[in-house]
Amino acid sequence: MTEKQSRNETHGCIVCGKLHSLFVVYEADGKLFDFKVMSGDGKKVTHPQRPLVACDKHTKDEVEAAVARVYGPQKEDDD
Repeated sequence: MTEKQSRNETHGCIVCGKLHSLFVVYEADGKLFDFKVMSGDGKKVTHPQRPLVACDKHTKDEVEAAVARVYGPQKEDDD
């Protein structure tokens, strides 16, 4: 089993920039393993390489548009 590193991080909402507290776990090689949003008004946004968060008040369409604007269209995993 590989060693994992965890830390608390602060990230802005992908839509509006409001700050949220996250607990993030990385693999030993630095790749994202998983994370949890610790702020009560935030929700996890799925992205394969980085922890992203959005406010609960934003719709799914708003979040998807913001992710596409910042990181480009997301491809579906074919694994």
